[in-house]
Amino acid sequence: MELNGKTISFLGDSITEGAGALDWGNCYVERIRKQNLFARVANHGISGTRIARQRKPSDWPAFDRHYLTRVPEINPVSDIVVVFGGTNDFGHGDAPIGTPEDRTEWTFFGAMDLLCKTLVKHCPKARIIILTPLHRIGESSPMGEGSKTAPGATLADYAHAIRVVAERNGLPVLDLFAEGILDPNDPAVLHSLMPDGLHPNDAGHAILAERILTFLRTLK
Repeated sequence: MELNGKTISFLGDSITEGAGALDWGNCYVERIRKQNLFARVANHGISGTRIARQRKPSDWPAFDRHYLTRVPEINPVSDIVVVFGGTNDFGHGDAPIGTPEDRTEWTFFGAMDLLCKTLVKHCPKARIIILTPLHRIGESSPMGEGSKTAPGATLADYAHAIRVVAERNGLPVLDLFAEGILDPNDPAVLHSLMPDGLHPNDAGHAILAERILTFLRTLK
């Protein structure tokens, strides 16, 4: 896909907003914009936000602006929409992961399905791209209330849910989790690319931007 001249919207959490980078201009979204000078890029990343709707209000109201509530803010004539989330649902969400049959915003599976369908309607001409989360420290420890069928869910379970729902809705998936391009459980990556165990630094954002660009350019 040729990216010059395209309108590209990014819907995400703190990594999309630019957390971890020393300067906002070094985050992966800005790096993608700079490499495609004629592209119009919009950053809809908000730190702490989750895909599923939460049962209890957060101490920080912005955290509760789950992804579905922000779809109307995306330019409906976007050519490309990139969705990047799930790590906060795992890390500090209270919504259960649910099951693939769910169609409610109160579970992760259900909210992900509603998000995909809502984006397709809101941006009818866009290529909607779904990203799975990056690895993080503590990803194998079940968090939150867990699913309906298990006492807890790992980050791998959330990545799996994203793949299942996106593919069911016919949306291409860049599986960052399976690729493991940034995994702070590797001491070398933790030290040089993700020093807080969650957010990429400038070098990590550069790697992330290049991987997303490579993926987008393979699309027809």
